[in-house]
Amino acid sequence: MTIDDMRVPVKQLRKSTAPSSLGFSTTEEVECLGQLIGQERAVKAVDFGLEVGAKGYNIFVVGDHGSGRTTYSLEKLKERAAKEQAPDDYVYVYNFDDPEEPMALSMPAGQAKELAAHLDDLVDDLKVALSKAFENSQYEDAKAQLVKEFQEKVNGFMEEMRTWAFSKGFAIKRTPQGFVNIPLVPGAEEEAPDETAEQQEDKPEVKTEETTEDGSETTQKSEQFKEMQQEDFEKLTEEDQKKLQAVSEEISQRTLEVLRTIRDNEKQLKEQIKELEAEICRTAIKPGLRETRELFGERETVVKWLDALSEDIIHNFNMFIAAARDEGAEVDFSRYQVNVFVSNDPERGAPVICETNPTYYNLSGKVEYESRQGMLTTDFRKIISGAIHRANGGYLLLHAEEVLRNYMSWDALKRALRTQEITIENLGEQLGVIPVSSLRPQAVPVDLKVVVIGARYLYHLLAIYDPEFPKLFKIKADFDVDMTRSTETEKQMACFVAGYVAKEDLRHFTPEGVGELIEWSARLAGHASRMSTQFNRIAEAVVEASAWAGVEGAETVEAKHVRKALAERKFRLDLVEERVRRAFEEKTIVIETTGSKTGQINGLTVIDMQDHAFGHPVRITANVYMGSEGVVNIEREVKMTGPIHNKGLLILESYLGGAYAQKMPLSLTGRVTFEQTYSGIEGDSASSTELYCLVSALSDVPLKQGIAVTGSVDQHGNVQPIGGVNEKIEGFFEYCKVGGLNGEQGVMIPESNRINLMLDHEVVEAVQKGLFHIWAVSTIDEGLRILTGEEPGAVDEDLCYPPDTIHGKVMARLDGWMRRSARIKKEAGGVCPESRRDREENGDDEHDDTDEQE
Repeated sequence: MTIDDMRVPVKQLRKSTAPSSLGFSTTEEVECLGQLIGQERAVKAVDFGLEVGAKGYNIFVVGDHGSGRTTYSLEKLKERAAKEQAPDDYVYVYNFDDPEEPMALSMPAGQAKELAAHLDDLVDDLKVALSKAFENSQYEDAKAQLVKEFQEKVNGFMEEMRTWAFSKGFAIKRTPQGFVNIPLVPGAEEEAPDETAEQQEDKPEVKTEETTEDGSETTQKSEQFKEMQQEDFEKLTEEDQKKLQAVSEEISQRTLEVLRTIRDNEKQLKEQIKELEAEICRTAIKPGLRETRELFGERETVVKWLDALSEDIIHNFNMFIAAARDEGAEVDFSRYQVNVFVSNDPERGAPVICETNPTYYNLSGKVEYESRQGMLTTDFRKIISGAIHRANGGYLLLHAEEVLRNYMSWDALKRALRTQEITIENLGEQLGVIPVSSLRPQAVPVDLKVVVIGARYLYHLLAIYDPEFPKLFKIKADFDVDMTRSTETEKQMACFVAGYVAKEDLRHFTPEGVGELIEWSARLAGHASRMSTQFNRIAEAVVEASAWAGVEGAETVEAKHVRKALAERKFRLDLVEERVRRAFEEKTIVIETTGSKTGQINGLTVIDMQDHAFGHPVRITANVYMGSEGVVNIEREVKMTGPIHNKGLLILESYLGGAYAQKMPLSLTGRVTFEQTYSGIEGDSASSTELYCLVSALSDVPLKQGIAVTGSVDQHGNVQPIGGVNEKIEGFFEYCKVGGLNGEQGVMIPESNRINLMLDHEVVEAVQKGLFHIWAVSTIDEGLRILTGEEPGAVDEDLCYPPDTIHGKVMARLDGWMRRSARIKKEAGGVCPESRRDREENGDDEHDDTDEQE
């Protein structure tokens, strides 16, 4: 193969897009794109994941930033959610049985806020209704009648008790200490001058009846008794005293029974009054609560809570009356309110929540506290919903990096998906040393689809280290970094541009402008037949090109405006590149781009600044001499190289052995280094370059300094592809421009990197004019032919090379070194002269004889 055959044709340096193939005059004529392009695998995975409703079929979207993964996922979720029925609302209400455990009630979508407003109005209405109900005279009359009946019963019980006690000869007298039993004795007492009428009435008087023998007449006799005094009691015999005490105890026992009966009747009176009040309350609140049940009584749990609420209102009706009579009274009606925890719009379908700050509380909710007089207080109204609650019944979109960065968020998410319910628990309760009393809200059942977006390394790390991850995220939607470049996908890219222009109200593009964007997209992909899926960067180029068209006053965006936008963006970012090139112009960095030199060559590296990558040539030199150390990389010795670079050097050394050590041992010492490099070196893309340099040093054949080289090499001398080929070519081109292009300069790349060529227009034009060249080689021999202009030579059947070829010259030099080394060794007795002289001085003749025998 000749050198001209290895020259890459101009048409292969940059694959152009024919404007006529796009089929429009401006993007105004193009319909907006309705789907994501170039991501068929991811689209199908997302669609399938959304279709499966089984537990664990959540979606993990994998892809690079800017691939459209978040925008597409969010739009897809909204599109699907709009077709679904809105899920239930949730409210937290006061638990009348256990206030520490607020109840979670589900309601049809849209009713939560309506219930909250309705209950506020209901409380105001009940204040008026209950106040009026108890101001009614019927209530007072009924209550007075119950009290009167109770008093009559009490009087009857007491009268009966007194009569019975009189029959036993005792009087019952009430004192501040209770009832006292006093014995009675017959006899009239003189009326004390200061005795009151009431005391006169309390004097015991017993009426007896006498009947005639025929029973026709009855006469009544009244007999007066007086209370026995203490001195009279003491005059009685001991036996009489005991009798009186026994009777007194009997009367006391009977009195206690009567009092117990009175207390029971008093309780009955209170119960009757309560029943009366409850009946009045029920009558008063019945209309309002009947309306509440009609409006919100679709769910049984809500009906049960309304029943409990009714009973609590009846039990605490005095609060309503007090509030109605005194508007300034501080009465707490919060227990009759509801906390609208989750509210959904029945007209908007299922919820789609994209939580951008997924902290533990933002995901799983919290119970807030309020400081009152130095104390932290809370109630069911302070329960705040999290993203999982708001997305319940719909879809939740999260970013993996954000979830994993926040403490306990990933655990909370997994627990909700695993148990299909979520309980609000403050972190302080879990991590605190001392348990603190707090609310324990009832758990809410969870039924939602979670879509997590993250990088590939996060997906693989979770799959390895989290055993629950594969069970909870069974669907992987993998977004590719690029897509096939064809006529169809180029048209789809035009649709994307048209849609973005319309959305952002930008200037429309001509076919040439879109074609330039497509070619730049292929440059981003690093492949002539593929396009990048980094739509955010394409969108940035669209915006900036439109802006530069506006600066020029153009109505549409043409190719020159796109080029201007890309050039200006590069100018904003290439400060480091400019400073490095300035060092070359000032001869601070030595790079030779003309002439020929032995054992020196220009390698190519890429410096990646994340926002900008550029190629930079580096001078590689080799020095060889007699010895047996083999090839030594100076950077490796000082630990400036990585393992991949070291591997490339070992492969290079293996190639030398296979090419030159088939008939004789490989005896040489070679030193290879990257001149003026002061940082770490990694990668094997310079292994072929180092090999060219070593072969040049061994053969004493100079290499053309105007040709830079890149490519790795295998053990058999085949040149292998590398990355960053476009940046490397353009980087060396810029260096050659400094001294002026002479038509002999260029870059030699691996043959397999032809498909990656998407060079800048300036480089393509220089090649087209014959000022710069690109060669593609498959083997080291092809590269040597281009770099030296001489034939490398082919090995014959005797494993030798023609003497006038490059490999022949290497073999001759290695053979000469080997022979010279053997002769020196023989003359020195098998060792170097210095070592033999030292041994002779030490008298070690026996060792010398051994060497001679060997």
